[in-house]
Amino acid sequence: MNRFDKRRRPSRAAGGAASPVKNSEGGPALSPAGASRRRFLTGTGALTTGAAATPYLATAFAPGARAKASETAVPAARDSLTEVRLTVNGRDYQLRLDPRVTLLDAVREYLGLKGTKKGCDRGQCGACTVLVNGRRINSCLTLALSHEGDKIVTIEGLGSPAALHPVQKAFLERDAFQCGYCTPGQICSAVALLDEARAGTASAATRDVRASGPVALSEDEIRERMSGNICRCGAYVNIVAAVRDAAGRTTT
Repeated sequence: MNRFDKRRRPSRAAGGAASPVKNSEGGPALSPAGASRRRFLTGTGALTTGAAATPYLATAFAPGARAKASETAVPAARDSLTEVRLTVNGRDYQLRLDPRVTLLDAVREYLGLKGTKKGCDRGQCGACTVLVNGRRINSCLTLALSHEGDKIVTIEGLGSPAALHPVQKAFLERDAFQCGYCTPGQICSAVALLDEARAGTASAATRDVRASGPVALSEDEIRERMSGNICRCGAYVNIVAAVRDAAGRTTT
């Protein structure tokens, strides 16, 4: 007899032993008693869960339940707002903000100054760079309420179409951008860079960190000092050229 032939198993109707029930999960076959026990436990568990959840579901979907929840949440949200006074581009603003609002969201969403861009929102791309008391910072990494009393300058406060800042002018002349999304942060960073170099602040590319006086802005210096601002279009060559041009024009 061929060893691959299967013997015919007697059925219950024929008075033989009952055939085992195949397990759908690929495990060992279950006897009819085991299969019945599993179905019983599964059904009992479903009924128990449904019975336990019924009171909560009835409460959640009862008429007016959502309205009552929103009425309770709104006063709580209002009570959590904080009075914040910001000085941005020479103007004073009085705002009521959630304490968790970042400086980036404050200037964009509450003051409508959309020039400052939200890129990574993690402090890695530099698109949100603004000046605070003359220093460049990533505005996505700091809370708005921590800058009360500070002088904040965004790209809108550097110049106007009729009177561009030397760095803005250099970026236009050198075509130091492509899509332009990172450009406001690049320009703000470059403005601070020039001030840092004039103040003699050394960088990782400075050859003599003990020397006093302004730092000469070589290409390596500019690249190192601008490394916190990413240009996804790759306009770095023209950005460096624009910063060098601006360095020769700015005296203050």
